Amino acid sequence: MQAAQLTGIRTLAINSIPAPVIRSAGDVLVSIRAVGICGSDVHNYVEGGIGARKLVYPFIPGHEAAGEVTAVADGVTMVRPGDRVMVEPAMHCGLCDQCQAGRYNTCRHIQFLSSAGELQGCMCEQIVVPEQNCFRIPDGMSYEEAAVAEPLSIAIYSVRQSIALSPATPVAILGAGPIGLCTLSAAREAGAERVYVTDRIPERLRMAEMMGACFTGSPDDPRLEARMQEAEPLGFPVVFECCGQQEALDQGTRLLRPGGKLVVTGIPEGSRISLSIDLLRRNELTVYNVRRQNQCVGPALDMIATGKVDISPLITHRVPLANAKNAFDTVAAYADGVIKAMVINA
Repeated sequence: MQAAQLTGIRTLAINSIPAPVIRSAGDVLVSIRAVGICGSDVHNYVEGGIGARKLVYPFIPGHEAAGEVTAVADGVTMVRPGDRVMVEPAMHCGLCDQCQAGRYNTCRHIQFLSSAGELQGCMCEQIVVPEQNCFRIPDGMSYEEAAVAEPLSIAIYSVRQSIALSPATPVAILGAGPIGLCTLSAAREAGAERVYVTDRIPERLRMAEMMGACFTGSPDDPRLEARMQEAEPLGFPVVFECCGQQEALDQGTRLLRPGGKLVVTGIPEGSRISLSIDLLRRNELTVYNVRRQNQCVGPALDMIATGKVDISPLITHRVPLANAKNAFDTVAAYADGVIKAMVINA
């Protein structure tokens, strides 16, 4: 089969490799139809890994995937050939202390598609995954929309781990990439009406306005924080950091009211960040780090299927597998108004 393989920093080639085969009970062979380029994929492309976890080349990126079931192992009952499925990229053991506590996203033995030291990714023609990682795509939903259910599930999980939201709850989202915009949708669906969104890219701010943000602004505006504080003089009870930038983490702590919660969903560059202990201590702030998602894929697919959220405008770029490198370069450079780039297998 054909696969996109990272072979070095900013180096990606389309190579012919052996196709996967069903080997174990419970295995499902999926022909990939759409796979999104995630921020973590860009970290792997630009930095050769995420933090201290470095890739071993060659490496297939991509974990936001949807496709068609081609074959199943004996005994598989959840899906059958011909079913359209979204692939949940995290495979947990179900037996460790974390799984027994319902914390499947911090499973001691987790294996994640396109994660260094764990599993190869989905930017190829076929993959084999366990049947429990296959979620049927509702009728009327495209493969592309189903693939975006993966980042939406992270946003839903982030919102669920934050605070109770209501129309009276002001929310700040720093970073309006796919995760930030999905968080906007999830926060509004959870009841928030006063959602403030910041980003440097005008196209992303316009998208945030279209999706219901009550306020948008750029961190390059020297009066941004003053404008937000004028609008919300008591400060924000919750801030979602969705861009992985040190300056956004600093800004988030300044925007929070005493007792507020900083939810860190973005993936920072490097393996260390810093926070103002003075502000954290004096205002008794909580910092919550989000690890992917936990049992939110089903709710994400339901929200899309029922029209509670419309994520289709987030998909701004579509390329065939052969042009995957061009898409990575576009996303890495924040070029051409890109929000979500999708690699398509016809």
